[in-house]
Amino acid sequence: MNGNGGVIVKTLGDGMVCQFRDAEGAFHAACGMAEAAAAVDVKEKSGLKIKVGYTYGPVVLKDNDVFGDTVNVCARLASLANPQQVLTTRETVDSLSPESRARCRELYATKVRGRQTEVMVCEVLWKSDPDKTRVNNFGSDTSPRATWKYELKLTYQGDTTTFDEAATIRIGRDASNEVVVATESASRLHCRLFNKDGHFVISDQSTNGTFLMVDGTTQEVRLRRSEAVLGERGWIGVGKTATNHGDHVIRYRLERKS
Repeated sequence: MNGNGGVIVKTLGDGMVCQFRDAEGAFHAACGMAEAAAAVDVKEKSGLKIKVGYTYGPVVLKDNDVFGDTVNVCARLASLANPQQVLTTRETVDSLSPESRARCRELYATKVRGRQTEVMVCEVLWKSDPDKTRVNNFGSDTSPRATWKYELKLTYQGDTTTFDEAATIRIGRDASNEVVVATESASRLHCRLFNKDGHFVISDQSTNGTFLMVDGTTQEVRLRRSEAVLGERGWIGVGKTATNHGDHVIRYRLERKS
């Protein structure tokens, strides 16, 4: 971190807040930290898996601390990141060198508290192996998109909530999630649902896995730190199989907007 022009602002439990002079320095520091943690993960049985979120912008300095919209965005990115994942924003990527930009890819748009507009989340492909960091970047005119616009309806314990394609929906035990499933089998942040290239996708981030049963199929899919495209309608099991209905099961359906 110091070698890339960074300083530690403060520590937060098992995390820390750092400040850099420029986006490029933060990029290389984030990649270096992820690589170092992965090396420890290989050597040690317990492993070391870190999550990194960083962004570029002005901050308010007060009492040796940092505040403001940039800090809020950074905290949001860190909360969305999976272990061994580095997330940043489209604005930050645009501030990088061409070589560094080539190692980033867009994921999805998300909302940040206090912001009227959404933030485009990008992933930094930090692994040095070129076979694992090569990305095909498609322009907006060539990226596939669904012809029709859809909205996602989630029904849990009799309550139905509707989300549009711009939403990122978090499901889990923590009260800050958009859908709270307060069961023992649910993780605090269990899974996320978002739109990718015109399709709603479910991404598991849990301990016990997320179960997906699409209507019209006989085989249930168990997601473990992986993602899948939702069918038109079906059931989501939070930490346990969706074939046994209970307070861990969510009903979903996609409806075309009129």
